[in-house]
Amino acid sequence: MAELLVEQPQEITISKTFPTKPKLKSKPKTPSKTPESKYWSSFKSHQISNLISSIPSIDFSPISPHHFAAANSASLTLFSPHTLSPASTISSSDVVTSCSFRCDGSLIAASDLSGLIRVFDVKTRTPLRRLRSHARPVRFVKYPLLDKLHLVSGGDDSVVKYWDVAGESVVLDLYGHRDYVRCGDCSPTDGEMFVTGSYDHTVKLWDVRVDNKESVIEVNHGNPVEDVIFLPSGGMVATAGGNSVKIWDLIGGGKMVYSMESHNKTVTSICVGKVGKESGEEALQYRIFSVALDGYMKVFDYAKMKVTHSMRFPAPLMSIGFSLDCMTRVIGSSNGIIFAGRRKAKEDVGESKVGNFWALGSVEEPQRRALRPTYFRYFHRSQGEKPNEGDHLIMRQKKVKLAEHDKLLKKFRHKEALVSVLGGKNTENVVAVMEELVARRKLLKCVVNLDDEELGLLLGFLHKHSTMPRHSGLLTGLTRKVLEMRAEDIRASDALKGHIRNLKRSVEEEIRIQHSLQEIQGVISPLLRIAGRR
Repeated sequence: MAELLVEQPQEITISKTFPTKPKLKSKPKTPSKTPESKYWSSFKSHQISNLISSIPSIDFSPISPHHFAAANSASLTLFSPHTLSPASTISSSDVVTSCSFRCDGSLIAASDLSGLIRVFDVKTRTPLRRLRSHARPVRFVKYPLLDKLHLVSGGDDSVVKYWDVAGESVVLDLYGHRDYVRCGDCSPTDGEMFVTGSYDHTVKLWDVRVDNKESVIEVNHGNPVEDVIFLPSGGMVATAGGNSVKIWDLIGGGKMVYSMESHNKTVTSICVGKVGKESGEEALQYRIFSVALDGYMKVFDYAKMKVTHSMRFPAPLMSIGFSLDCMTRVIGSSNGIIFAGRRKAKEDVGESKVGNFWALGSVEEPQRRALRPTYFRYFHRSQGEKPNEGDHLIMRQKKVKLAEHDKLLKKFRHKEALVSVLGGKNTENVVAVMEELVARRKLLKCVVNLDDEELGLLLGFLHKHSTMPRHSGLLTGLTRKVLEMRAEDIRASDALKGHIRNLKRSVEEEIRIQHSLQEIQGVISPLLRIAGRR
């Protein structure tokens, strides 16, 4: 008897099926935010719009809870940093131009257009001292960070004055600027050194211990100087004027380190703030904030010399301040609106949970009993229940839902898959199927087997999308092949001729646009080269 040979059935392995996706993904229109940009965007915006006129000066108290003062018209308004509402108002006899808290936060000095400087008690709003010596409007007044007894001021008379506040007298008159003195700042490391900026384009470093009353260092910003600040190290200053912010190394003799020119209009104010994050690459690092008449606020990382965040506001901006606890950012505008931003802290979250029950003492949330296998509720847990530490997790694979064209591709029905996506409205799916057919070397075969109606769908798709930059690499070559392979069918059909005419018009329009762009590029390129040399 012949032996019967029985073949053993072989094990068939089915490969996983994935839906087709386009390989050339279009880039998003807006770039993804960096962690630092997300941090600055986390400040909740709040508008304070009940002020009268422009806000030329903002200053934060160095003492917690860091109230801030805003100069507007003939008054000085103090705001609470938590509620961002006015706490008190100090009236003046003329338009207030500048304000500055003393290092202990108990006094505040304010200058006005009459040339007068007054010192007020913050709590009682009582005027304690009147300092009058300037012949013209005073544009800035500043308390040294390490000195409670003196003030620095400058104004339109081009004179910088160093005051003895207790005696209401001028200790030093410093002559050196040839135009309006608009700004100044005191050194964070030396109470007897300060810097001033003027409309004569110069920034001067002064030391009251020098006998000849001349500036120690002088640098030229190149534009009328609107603001100047010391950086936290005390060895560098940042100046603002024109559309640029420049950083200078004082220890190196006044050498310019970097010039940031990201604003389109005049930069009006700058300040230094610190990133309040406790973790991450940028944690607890200092940044320079700048505002300008173009309505933009820029955050500049002067360690890496790059802009890390930008924000647009609907009005020209005049002043900016940032609290020492890194929680509040305040910007003053030219139309009397203050754009304040407050970052929510963990303490604020706790306070909001307690709500109005603060008077009843501390409220503790009731602790929930832990689930155990002996409890009936343990076996009725929902899918949202979080696993415990010792639980063994069994992950269920999610079923992949395939679209109609994916099912047809799985069955190797290539032409039907192509016609299926051409009948839809999803461009990405059509491109994805075409790329898959190219990989399988079946695209041209599908084009040959299309009937007139299906070929019309393909030509209509090519007319709409062949000139799109992200798909033109694939579709332009396919268009050429379609015209070569189906030329006779196209000549025989009026409908297909109409598609070809539309395709020709779109290609000619794209060529015209490209020629126009090349002409514009030819005009702009020499200008960019000239600007790069400056």
